[in-house]
Amino acid sequence: MIALSQILKRLIRQGKLTVIDPDGREVLFDSGAPGPAVKMRLHTKAVTRKLALFPKLYLGEAYMDGDLTLEEGNIYDLLDLFTRNIGWGKRDFFIDFGDFAYRFYWFFNQFNPKSRSLKNVAHHYDLSDDFYDLFLDENRQYSCAYYKTPNDSLEQAQIQKMAHIAAKLALKPGQKVLDIGCGWGGMARFLAENADVEVTGVTLSKNQLGYASEKAKQMGLSNKVDYRLTDYRDVTEKFDRIVSVGMFEHVGVPHYKQYFKKVKSILSDDGVALIHTIGTADRPSPTNPWIQKYIFPGGY
Repeated sequence: MIALSQILKRLIRQGKLTVIDPDGREVLFDSGAPGPAVKMRLHTKAVTRKLALFPKLYLGEAYMDGDLTLEEGNIYDLLDLFTRNIGWGKRDFFIDFGDFAYRFYWFFNQFNPKSRSLKNVAHHYDLSDDFYDLFLDENRQYSCAYYKTPNDSLEQAQIQKMAHIAAKLALKPGQKVLDIGCGWGGMARFLAENADVEVTGVTLSKNQLGYASEKAKQMGLSNKVDYRLTDYRDVTEKFDRIVSVGMFEHVGVPHYKQYFKKVKSILSDDGVALIHTIGTADRPSPTNPWIQKYIFPGGY
């Protein structure tokens, strides 16, 4: 508990955190400044050591396994408290100690040959339809929406996002379009239906392929949309337009040059490519280890 206490003393500058150690002793870390107030109990001495060694991974695991429970506040309050105190761009040797070894592990996991890419995609996307229906719009757009007003619904904002992208692509009827990482196929169907183009969508998820193909059939778009279980590296046809939304973060840093060379090689000389990806308000750094392990293996 000594090492963890030193970390928390340095960390808590807003709000307060009460920690009950495995022996039942309470330790208060009170900044005196406004902020969330949380009380958490650590149930084993092992978890206190793990949290001191590598909190970015073991905090989430301890909560999942029941080794860390909350007696005041909830998990959102705890994350709010830590996020406020960690801040953007701040680094602390004790908090980031575990990062030194993790950086090497993360770097090698950024190598995404085809076999690993297929495995990584299956880990995240080949889940039940019911799960994704809990939080996605009816087209299952799994990337940021475009809200023109605070009152826009999620469905409306996602349609506005697709229309915005379509406008940037400057589409003409009859053109051939490639959607790299087409997901559940919403973008491809939108372009085919509204811009009178032929769209090929590639994904590595069997779940997404099945859903996208069935949806296109229901909408009468099977003759204009072709979904394939294909790695983007295996695409050889030429296209007038290429769009990729929220897929680039799965490519892997060592493959960036290969990715853009592929896009260039299959894009017509006067073609247009639109590549969308997520970013960060912080400086470039490895993917959070808990997210890397449980949510987005191989992502960046």
